[in-house]
Order: sequence, then C-alpha cells, then structure tokens
Amino acid sequence: MRLSMFYSTLLLTGVNLLLRLVATSFQVYISGRIGATGVGLLQLVLSVAMLAETAGIAGVRTAAMYLSAEELGRKHLGMIPKILSSCTIYSVICGGVVSAALYGGAPLLAEHWINDLRTVGALRLFALVLPLECICGVLRGYFAASERIGTLAAVGIGEQLCSMAVTMAVLTAWAGSDPARACQAIILGSGAGTCLALVSLGVLCPHTDRGQSVPQRGVVRRLLRIAVPLALADDLKAGLSAAEKLVIPKRLMLHTGTEAPMAAFGVVCGMVLPVLMLPAAIRFALAELLIPELARWAAVGSTRRRRYLTRRSLRMAMLYGLCCGGLLFLLAAPLGETLYHSEEAGRYLMLFALLSPMLYCDALIDAMTKGLGQQTYCVRYNIITSALDLLLLYILLPRYGMYGYFLSFFATHLLNFALSIRRLLIAAQISVSFYRPALAGLSTLLSIWVAAQFPVGLPRTALFLGMSWGLYWAFGALRREDLQWARGLMKIRRP
Repeated sequence: MRLSMFYSTLLLTGVNLLLRLVATSFQVYISGRIGATGVGLLQLVLSVAMLAETAGIAGVRTAAMYLSAEELGRKHLGMIPKILSSCTIYSVICGGVVSAALYGGAPLLAEHWINDLRTVGALRLFALVLPLECICGVLRGYFAASERIGTLAAVGIGEQLCSMAVTMAVLTAWAGSDPARACQAIILGSGAGTCLALVSLGVLCPHTDRGQSVPQRGVVRRLLRIAVPLALADDLKAGLSAAEKLVIPKRLMLHTGTEAPMAAFGVVCGMVLPVLMLPAAIRFALAELLIPELARWAAVGSTRRRRYLTRRSLRMAMLYGLCCGGLLFLLAAPLGETLYHSEEAGRYLMLFALLSPMLYCDALIDAMTKGLGQQTYCVRYNIITSALDLLLLYILLPRYGMYGYFLSFFATHLLNFALSIRRLLIAAQISVSFYRPALAGLSTLLSIWVAAQFPVGLPRTALFLGMSWGLYWAFGALRREDLQWARGLMKIRRP
C-alpha cells in the first residue's frame, strides 16, 4: 500500500525538519572544530559547489519525476526503464561536462573567486562527486513519482548520518583543525553519503518488465523539452544570485558608509529568513508531491480531478500562509529575543512576516504549474523576477539600505506570484474569486489585532488560531468540502 498524500506530506515535513535540525547541530560542531576562518572558507567552497551542482543536475530530477508520473498514470510500466535510462544518460553527460570544467578550472576559481588556493583540493573532490549526485537526482525523481515517500525519507536519513560519520572520522584522523583539509573532509563525507543513497535507491528501484509492449512516445524529445528550459532557468538564476551576493555588500556600504547596513543584512539572512521559512517545510513537502500527482491526472486526461486538486490546494495554501504569517507577526519580538537575543531580528521578522502568505503560496503554485507541464513559463517568470531583483537592489540599496532590500524582495516576489497564479489558472482551466481570499485576509488582520491585546505566549497564540479559523469558516473561506477533501487525503491508497 502507498501512503496517502496527507501522511506523505507529514512524513516529508518531519524528515526535512529533522535533517535541518541535525544539519544545524552538525554545523555548530564543525564551527567549533575549524573556527571562524575555516567556516568562512567552507562557505565559499560550498557556494561554488552549489553553482556547479545546479548546472550539473540541469533539471533532470524534475524531468524524471514528471515523465515517470505520466507513464505511471497511464499504467505503461514498460516505459519506466526507458525513461530512467534516458534521464541517467542525460545526467551523466551534463554532470560529466560540469565536473570536468570544475576539475580543470579549480585553480582559477580558487585564485580569482575564493581568493584562496588552499581550496583547490576540495573543489576537485566535489568535481568527482558531482556525477553521482546527478544520477541520484534521477532516482529520487522516480521514487517521488511512484509515491515511495517512506523509501526516500529513510534513504535521506541514512545519507545524512553516513555523511556526518565519515566527516567526523576524517576530521579526527587526518584533517584536524586545518581549514583546507577540513573542507576536503566535509566534501568527502558528502560524497560518501551520496554513494550510500545511490546504491540504496538503485537496489530498491523495481526492475520493470522491459519486454512489455508499450508505445514509444519519444522519451528523449520529451526529456529535453522539460529539462533544458529548467536547466537554463536554474543556471541563470544561480548566476544572478551570485551577482546579487557581489552587489549587495558594495551597494549597502553606499547607504551610510559604515558597516551597520551589512550587519542588518546579516541579521535578515542569518536570523530572520531561516525562522520565516521554517513553517514552509510542509509547503516544500506538499510541492514535492503535487508535481507527480498533477502530471498523472493530466496524462490520463482527467480535467475534473485536476481542477479539483488545484482549487483545494490553492485554498488551503492560502489559509495556511495567512495563519503562519499572523503567528510570526504576533510572536516576532519574543522569537527574536529568545532565539538570537536581538530586538532588531524581531523587528525585521515582524516586517517580513507580512509576506508569508505570498511566499508560502508561491512555491506551491510553482510546483502545480510544473505538474501541469508549464515549465517554460516558470522559466520565463523566474528569469524576469531575478533580473528585476538585481536591478532594484542596485538602485534601492544605496538610498534606503535594508528597507530597499525589503522593497526589492516584496516587489519581485509579488510579480512572480501574480504571473505564476495567472498561468496556473489558465493551465488548470479554472477561475477563482478573490472575494473570499480578501475576507480571509481581513479576518487574519482582525484576529492579530485582538490577540495582540493579550500577553505573549499560549493565550495570545490560542486566541489567534481559534478566532482566525472561526472567521475563515464564518466568511466561507473554509468550507465543508475542504474538510472532506482533507479527510480524503488521509486515506491509504492501494497500488
């Protein structure tokens, strides 16, 4: 039996939160072993590694997930080996090219980007690991499409534990406190975890009957149609993100001529945004499941089911975003003080909490748009908004400092949200009224105002949750059929 979407979402959310907690604790351990200099060097190495990984994977994970979900929906199981082999070949070619470029260009990157030749060894180690990461992405895509979420969760936990164990062993036996060796130890540990995940997924992958007679629908052409646009979008977005990291420090310094704006930027990126995106873990998990789900229904031509799933997902994402945003706004000050002993973090968290409903919905809308085969539009929108973000940061940071960063963040995410939801409504062939969402927003604001009159803690939290969801129900933003849909998600599905 397969897990329901509800339990799959909970499982993925729990695993993601657990892995994030473990990774944070391990980061503290690493910081203690290699010091601030080593951590700074490691972050620079990882920035290059992430850029290379983005280029190497080249959209193949989403492509493998989408194509596998289509054929599973049509019950053409004989197509799965062809899809997996085509995606693997594509990933090996892309990953191999990027790996060779990274291996050969490691000295130049170390000298001109990182400004430390000690990182050459770590960069070359990652170049050797990269092709394995790409192949692993293909298998992860297939397992997500086939709804084997428990397998993915178990493999993810095993991968993390293996990576940590190997890293600690190499640090103790060889690297010590040397920053360059420590970077190599961490990359080596990551590679060991990837090898374990690859072997595990390869063994657990079912051997579908290759002799089954099914129509061959141009797998390579379909693969390229999905993967190439996503690869171009990811590469351009990664490049623009790297450009942003170069622009932000220089333009912030022009605001006052002091280090204060950069300190505020560190507060926002290192303290505020991690807390802001913590409730979004469930959103990431649901987005991971919606792509294959919508692809399956689109493949069999079930327009009614596709519309139903899209409407319900949009409504529940909106209500969840409003609820989380309200809670973060009410608890911003105590969270900033408790977690970071910083009033400034609380103020910025309160400001960014206003964007929570839009941020949480946007990723879900992006996933549903991809699930309906609209990858090209997602590419366009991401490129447009990333370029606009870079332009706005360049213009606004010297004049307004961190408030300029907030304005740019708000404007670009709002534009992406508006474009994406318009495309989703067209692709899903549905129309929505903004009357009830507006009432839900007003209900949330009213609940925040009332709850703010009570002491911080359980009374304020309980009052806000009870009042907001009660008003959602009273104004029709939450309906009986939504609850029926939620109960349906909890049913175990048979294969």
